[in-house]
Amino acid sequence: MNATVAAQPKPAINSFERYLSVWVALCIAVGIALGYSLPNLFAAIASAEIARVNLVVAVLIWLMIVPMLLKIDLGALGSVRQHWKGVGVTLFINWAVKPFSMALLGTLFLGWLFRPLLPQGEINAYIAGLILLAAAPCTAMVFVWSNLCDGEPTYTLSQVALNDVIMVFAFAPLVGLLLGVASITVPWDTLLISVLLYIVVPVIVAQIIRRALLSSGGQPALDRLLATLGPLSLVALLTTLVLLFGFQGPAILAHPLVIALIAIPILIQVYFNAGLAYWLSRRFGVAWCVAAPAALIGASNFFELAVAAAISLFGLNSGAALATVVGVLVEVPVMLSVVSIVKKTRPWYEQRVPA
Repeated sequence: MNATVAAQPKPAINSFERYLSVWVALCIAVGIALGYSLPNLFAAIASAEIARVNLVVAVLIWLMIVPMLLKIDLGALGSVRQHWKGVGVTLFINWAVKPFSMALLGTLFLGWLFRPLLPQGEINAYIAGLILLAAAPCTAMVFVWSNLCDGEPTYTLSQVALNDVIMVFAFAPLVGLLLGVASITVPWDTLLISVLLYIVVPVIVAQIIRRALLSSGGQPALDRLLATLGPLSLVALLTTLVLLFGFQGPAILAHPLVIALIAIPILIQVYFNAGLAYWLSRRFGVAWCVAAPAALIGASNFFELAVAAAISLFGLNSGAALATVVGVLVEVPVMLSVVSIVKKTRPWYEQRVPA
């Protein structure tokens, strides 16, 4: 396997970034409280959508990911070929492991262990919602997680683009197989608009800005803009968190036990898939800057598509829709914990792997 690679010096993080987990916890509490006390306001914000893609959240996601996309030199995308092992690991986790492991965990926990504690008529719908969640790899938010762990940006962009292409063809057959349904109605408008809003347009905008800055002021001009936009990106992340929890505040307070029980297989699945991707990357000699985002891409979910598909198939107030919403609720805190784990274990990762 590859020899140990010395870790590069890391820039010091400011107090805001150091206590990011504290701000996340506060945003969760504030979001739930505001959602419960101001339901009409959050209902109005939630209604600003196209094909179930919320426009307010889309703008916030833009603010989150454009600074990361500014770092990407599209001319260097050809170099991603050297990371083919990392690409292979992530594809294996996303399409051959994650949906099936979620089906197994959902059946084990919700269909058996927790069955006496759940509404009997909704158990199968809860499991279906978990499968929908796991069958769609994450897109936009992956750029945030990769940036937080100093991941390789060209690899991240290439992997997300590849997953989007595969998802167009594989999502419906895979979900149909796992749900045992002959025909799955895929919300194509949601899928295509999400990819357009979260990937295509931000990449184009970021590249236009990047080239303009490099032409006029060179790398120093780009570095100054990135330093300015960095805090804005984190504020957008926290604001998104307040909105997501605000949208679901009443549901959280109305079904706390059900939501807690549904969250358990989701949490196990996230850590299992992230850990497996990270371990496989190390065994195959993948560089840490690729292995870290590979673990995050392998574990996270495209919750916008999952929620839309659940509503289309089972209805707005179904157990399946509720299960996908739980995925939304745990996404940010759990992925931040995965970011922390891969960063803290970098020295172990970069040790020589025994033959």
